[in-house]
Amino acid sequence: MNTTAIVDFLKRVIAAFGIDATVVVEETADGPRFNIAGEEAELLVRHRGEPLKALQHIVDSSYGRGFEGEKRVFVDALEYRKGKDIELRKMAKFLAEKARDSGLDQQLGPLNPYERRIVHMAVAEVPGVTTESVGDAFSKTVLIQLRK
Repeated sequence: MNTTAIVDFLKRVIAAFGIDATVVVEETADGPRFNIAGEEAELLVRHRGEPLKALQHIVDSSYGRGFEGEKRVFVDALEYRKGKDIELRKMAKFLAEKARDSGLDQQLGPLNPYERRIVHMAVAEVPGVTTESVGDAFSKTVLIQLRK
């Protein structure tokens, strides 16, 4: 997938919002990360990042399946999500180790699909435990339990 089309789309969206910002592409092992930078990009991270989450959903729906394998598109603003992703990975690993060591199931959520994917991938790095998404809505809980 050519990232130029995504950059162009993001530039049109932020211009339509009246936001003066730039889009910087960072290639990661999980897929390209598009970081919207500039003083006015702060508007996208207000209200716990809800505008940014909505933009992520639109970009993922439009372009996300165009990448090979497990790669995905990540949209960020002022590296807000990058920090949140690191925190979520740490919490997932902590709860996975707690589940493994105590034998008690642990839950994390409710989480959107993007957040659940981070949790599933982080827990997969901890031997002896497994994850399962529980719930029937957009926001589901991730159950972390001993591998049977």
